Amino acid sequence: MAALIYTLCALTAALAAWLLLRGYLRTRFRLLLWSGLCFAGLTLNNVLLVVDRLVFPTEVDLGLVRLLTALAAVLLLVGGLVLEQDT
Repeated sequence: MAALIYTLCALTAALAAWLLLRGYLRTRFRLLLWSGLCFAGLTLNNVLLVVDRLVFPTEVDLGLVRLLTALAAVLLLVGGLVLEQDT
């Protein structure tokens, strides 16, 4: 059951990233770009979660890498919000 949930979370984040980035390409509204990049990072985070918990459950601990990936994704969004506020 956990494998299904982890996979669905990764697919949902990937779909959100794709839709946001596609919306950015159509409208050139930069907040869509930052949101899409954030969700791309969160997709990577979810893929790392699947690898960490299901592929290598005891051999490798990717906890720190997952946390840093999530932090980078959220910082992209915060940075984009700050940049958009200035314009």
